[in-house]
Amino acid sequence: MTAGRTSALPIALLLFGLTEAASAACGQPATPIASIQGPGKTSPKAGQQATVEGILTLDTRTPGGFRGFYLQQADHETDGDPATSEALFVYTGRTSGEPGDRLRVTGTVKEFHGLTELADIEALNVCDRGNALPAPKELTLLWPDALESLENMRIRRSPPLTVVDTWNLARYGELTLATDDIVIATEYLAPGPGAAKMAARNRQQRVLLDDARGLRQPQPVPWPPGGLSIDNTVRAGDQVHSLSGILDFRFGDWRIQPESPPVFTAANVRPAAPDRPAAPHIRVLALNLGNYFNGDGNGEGFPTPRGASTHADFQQQQRRLVALLRAPEADILALAELENDGYGGTSAIAELTRALGPQWQFVETAEGDGTDAIRTALLYRRDRIVPVAQPQRLTHGVFQGSGRPPLAQIFRVEGHRTAVRVVVPHLKSKSCRGATGNDRDQQDGQGCYAARRTRAAKAVISWLETLPTPPDLAGTLITGDLNSYYQEDPLAVFRQHGFTSQVHRFHPCTPEACSHYTYRFRGARGSLDYALASADLGPRILGARVWRANASEPRALGYQQTERVPDAMPWRASDHNPVITDIRL
Repeated sequence: MTAGRTSALPIALLLFGLTEAASAACGQPATPIASIQGPGKTSPKAGQQATVEGILTLDTRTPGGFRGFYLQQADHETDGDPATSEALFVYTGRTSGEPGDRLRVTGTVKEFHGLTELADIEALNVCDRGNALPAPKELTLLWPDALESLENMRIRRSPPLTVVDTWNLARYGELTLATDDIVIATEYLAPGPGAAKMAARNRQQRVLLDDARGLRQPQPVPWPPGGLSIDNTVRAGDQVHSLSGILDFRFGDWRIQPESPPVFTAANVRPAAPDRPAAPHIRVLALNLGNYFNGDGNGEGFPTPRGASTHADFQQQQRRLVALLRAPEADILALAELENDGYGGTSAIAELTRALGPQWQFVETAEGDGTDAIRTALLYRRDRIVPVAQPQRLTHGVFQGSGRPPLAQIFRVEGHRTAVRVVVPHLKSKSCRGATGNDRDQQDGQGCYAARRTRAAKAVISWLETLPTPPDLAGTLITGDLNSYYQEDPLAVFRQHGFTSQVHRFHPCTPEACSHYTYRFRGARGSLDYALASADLGPRILGARVWRANASEPRALGYQQTERVPDAMPWRASDHNPVITDIRL
């Protein structure tokens, strides 16, 4: 069109002529899509204009969709090279075409954050309708190089894939899938280049199940089919069958845009709380509470610095935590991430204790709880358990003026002399905020602050050696959140001094079998929380296990994210699973 032309009639006539010419061009020579895709990660024709013909396979020009469709070369027109993809994403607001239509499209080849597409569409014409869709290619490997050759094409996956991450499920309608439920590398490998390499390998072998939309907070949440709810959950570890759709690449991840809903199988069902052994014993439960803050203790003071945003959220959080803490019928609770606000009637520890019931009592250390916003705590059934001597906190060395000072208390069963010392730590997290020097990530699989956690582990060992040892003390149990996976340096320190992980003793963890994990992070699972028994206490341990009540549930079902649940339920009460230890005293 000549620049400056303003007459409406000539413009209309010209557009009509262009349309007629483009329609007549159907079936004429066109650029093969495989030559646009090329064998590499980016198109060799990026920035060039091209005309292609192919079959529309999936239309995302729907409300909230990607504003375009996927166009794939008909099966008899492919180049036969398995290294090149036969499909493109066409980004356009034009409405012509539906699945099965053969289209002729002219536009500019572009790379949109790694996705090869045709944009700035100048002509789009329907050549004919009712064509069979190109046959789907079998998705066998999840390596990026293998996926690149299938970009934008129809695929299917015959063996099931496993859900490994639900982090963005409610935010973007995404689930992360892998061939197996992945174990954190340093759960079974010593820190170092090998562990870092394995972790990088694990991060690459995955694909996202998407919903062909770009909406934030989609309603309903699309997965599982029927919409996510308290009674219709999808847990990490569940399996997805009958996957078919379009494979594309968006926002740094390979994704399956399904043509029809896949089938979900609950391979990681919600387990009941573990039964208590028949033999006489005491039960110790350790749990990271996920920031239990109660405002001012009178229904006000929300949002809190780290916990609930509203009083209603707090009530939901407390109901779930109480349901979880009561269900295993524990005698002693070793808790982390409890608001550090003293021991008065309006304190967080006092409110939680009241919510648990009149038989519960907390251990009070009037000084030495540290300056952190959160602290560790010990609660016990006063109708069954008796505290012995004064509680102790480690407040010097690495814990002087920083961190969460570990708490130690000796307990015995009512009417018996034999006692056990319970120690509840909460070591520095792997978050890199403020990390300097050797506390920065050393690229060995341990994340940030590994050096500080190792110093803290040594400090705990040295501290325990200075504590008085009554003649009837059966041994020491260190139980709580160490923020370290099983083969990392802090755990090595405890093992070297005779403290053995009882969960790993009863339930060894390997890459192929690791069901007793306490935490999930970015698509992998492992242990951050432990029950470490001293050598003299080990023979008295009847069992130790993890109750998988929290970590595998979507965060979308957390107390701040989901609908109000009037009945007490334990699921997703925290982001950590509790560790339960039974001791014969």
